[in-house]
Amino acid sequence: MVYQYLVRLQDLLLPPHCRLCGDSSGQAARLCAPCAAELPWLTTTCTQCAQPVTALSPHGHCGACQRRRPAFAQTTALFHYQPPVDHLLKRLKFARELAVAPLLAGMLAERLDQREQALPGQLVPVPLHHSRLRERGFNQATELARSLGRQLHIPVAHHLCKRLRPTEPQSQLPPAARRLNLRNAFTVPGTPECSHLAIVDDVMTTGHTANELARALKRAGAENVEVWVIARAGRYL
Repeated sequence: MVYQYLVRLQDLLLPPHCRLCGDSSGQAARLCAPCAAELPWLTTTCTQCAQPVTALSPHGHCGACQRRRPAFAQTTALFHYQPPVDHLLKRLKFARELAVAPLLAGMLAERLDQREQALPGQLVPVPLHHSRLRERGFNQATELARSLGRQLHIPVAHHLCKRLRPTEPQSQLPPAARRLNLRNAFTVPGTPECSHLAIVDDVMTTGHTANELARALKRAGAENVEVWVIARAGRYL
């Protein structure tokens, strides 16, 4: 109660501004309505990998997922990886603007809170290798998972899985090298506390990172693994 009162008082004294246009009609950790409406929202997507498509099969899967099923059951993604969402994610990832995480996670939480399916029992942020975590100082997937967990009341499994080795950024590799880059990159030393998990990351590009991590989680005992990301780019191969 005291916290909510202080937040309202802060909003009165220092009105929050829209992150994109600076308009003072924005709400805390929100964009103003006009800016939100102009974001590159995803519409028709493959239910399994969230690849944008023009037409779906009767089961809702794109051609790539029909030919080679990923280890994860479904993907929820809000946006195309296009301006201004790509700019916001880069500010989070490379400029340490951690306030972007609750902004974007809040919109994803609103989408997930409306679904009829049961929510997962734990969130699993895609881990960074310890060398990259030391270099960057934080994990953007963890920041997003924390915000999602608070808003959806789902615990975050911070130490469930580990990245065994540093890997090259998928976007910098040719398609043939992407799967090899992530092969056996993750390990799950223990056993998940629940059978239904959601992997959380900022962007899905090829889908290989999520697929490899989902495989590791299933080997450890998870039965149902889905993926939550802010934006979708590229194609699952």
